[in-house]
Amino acid sequence: MQRNPSIDEALQQHFGFDHFNEGQREVIDSLLAGHSALALFPTGGGKSLCYQLPALLLPGLTLVVSPLIALMKDQIDALVKRNIVAARLDSSLTTDEYHDVLNQARSGALRLLYVAPERFNNERFRATIEQLPISLLAIDEAHCISEWGHNFRPDYLKLPEFAKRCGAERVLTLTATATPTVKEDICRAFGITSDHAICTGFYRPNLTVLTTTVTRDNRDQHLLTRLQNQPSGPTIVYVTLQHTAEEVAAQLANAGFPARAYHAGMKSEQRSNTQDWFMNSDSGIVVATIAFGMGVDKSNIRYVYHYNLPKSLENFAQEIGRAGRDGDSSICETLVCADDLNVLENFIYGDTPSLPSLKSLTAELFAHEAEFSVSQYSLSSAHDIRPLVLRTLLTYLELDGYLKGGTPFYSTYQFKPLQNSRDILNRFEGERRAFIANIFRQAKKAQIWFNIDLEQTAKTINSTRERIIRALDYLSEQNLLEVKVSGLRNRYQKIKEPETTEALATELHQRALQRENSEIKRLQQVLALTHHQDCQINFLASHFGEQRNQPCGHCSWCLKGKTAEEISHAAIAIDTNIWQQALNLQTETPLLHDPHTLARFLCGTTSPKLSRAKLTKHPLFGKLADVPFQQLLAHAHSE
Repeated sequence: MQRNPSIDEALQQHFGFDHFNEGQREVIDSLLAGHSALALFPTGGGKSLCYQLPALLLPGLTLVVSPLIALMKDQIDALVKRNIVAARLDSSLTTDEYHDVLNQARSGALRLLYVAPERFNNERFRATIEQLPISLLAIDEAHCISEWGHNFRPDYLKLPEFAKRCGAERVLTLTATATPTVKEDICRAFGITSDHAICTGFYRPNLTVLTTTVTRDNRDQHLLTRLQNQPSGPTIVYVTLQHTAEEVAAQLANAGFPARAYHAGMKSEQRSNTQDWFMNSDSGIVVATIAFGMGVDKSNIRYVYHYNLPKSLENFAQEIGRAGRDGDSSICETLVCADDLNVLENFIYGDTPSLPSLKSLTAELFAHEAEFSVSQYSLSSAHDIRPLVLRTLLTYLELDGYLKGGTPFYSTYQFKPLQNSRDILNRFEGERRAFIANIFRQAKKAQIWFNIDLEQTAKTINSTRERIIRALDYLSEQNLLEVKVSGLRNRYQKIKEPETTEALATELHQRALQRENSEIKRLQQVLALTHHQDCQINFLASHFGEQRNQPCGHCSWCLKGKTAEEISHAAIAIDTNIWQQALNLQTETPLLHDPHTLARFLCGTTSPKLSRAKLTKHPLFGKLADVPFQQLLAHAHSE
């Protein structure tokens, strides 16, 4: 492939580097030659440069899709410091900030725009972005498109269609955790040929990977001893549960370590402050759930401890990959405790919807007319199916030809005039003035805001919903109105009817059970790594399709000739006192009459109905989290 000499100049001028990491040049050359590409690099391998540099050399906008708000914030801050115009669109922006970003994109001043995949549910965003010249669509965490990936996200399935609709000239997909099967899925979805799928090795020679058997009683002391005996350095301690993050962080702080908790249950301002503190610290310790670290570009993390077992090898690879990005030695140690197994498995079982929930869901969906719209939030709540699981089920129905998804829309539009309506109308003439006046006449004023029914307004004034939305957006951009939208609804068209909705529910339940079994196997693969009686790094690399023949020399097996002991589920008896309290609560709480819901409640796994009933705050919630979900479910059925 012919080399582009301006690439090296841009690398030095904008990023201060005098050479590329392995694979970067090949990916960038492919993109500049007009091809779509896959960058399959290990965590810390420099994937972001593969779209940031081309963004400066291509004429139009580079649109970056990432599920990681932390990545957006961190990368944009770094780009702005390099005088590269980049921005993001997310829910934290004010109306003025949102419109300022879009105006920069329209004017051509913006080089990179970062958005989350959920942003494509916004019809206003889609309509706007499709009018812009997209030179490059970069999709981070691309493994999310594959049902066989460890973090399948239904919203990712819409991206190949959007890439075509917006006329993206080329697509770059990026991931660190694609197995060979997932890699094939990504390439097939975006039409990437094998010669433009650039895969570098997984192996990181500077990471020491240790697995150590602990018990619940000695785990805290083991972690303390490790931290006391090692030179200080930026450290991440990964835990499974939010309350564990708080407890362990408090213990470490009491022992004199600079430690803070980080989890999704904290306010966004607290999380942001903790992240900023960690980024600027040379000795900070963050005790975190997996909500932390995704996309955080801190090169000198010296230690990563898994206080609890990771739930998959993909998660493990991502999490240890955050250590030692500067190339210096770093230690990654997993504390292997049998007590973790039940909690991790309970999360998996808690995601699987019950058969009655699926029967009621399919009955409602196929009772609609040929074309209909639904609120996924309402469906999730009504049928007690977690939102992500519900979106996955709806995606299955689309993939299997039962439903065809349309453009989502907001059911409720409100606006507040920022100037006198007569002054607004005086800015326009002829048909445009009459059109806007007609919109205003259809709006109904509440105390401050005007409510407008777009469907009825479109019929009454003989226009289209889309033109009304464009008019409201224009008036908002001109600071003549403030517009608010809510009530996201998803459009569907029934393509074929099932033989019976009950049979379809059973089929979906079997599919959910298959995913459940797949997730349990992922956890078993983690256990297999922890006690593997050979080079553990080679075992991990083979999972991602890389074959290594020489031992690494820096895993537990290579260093000590032994690994963690093989563990099995701890024998747990159901506390009869707690069970009796649960039965007493059941008599006054009809929701808990369902055995599946009762088992979830006692295991501490949330569901929409449990949350709505505020049972997740009840003292009994999660009291039997150490007991296997299936054991509790069987016990509940026997009552």
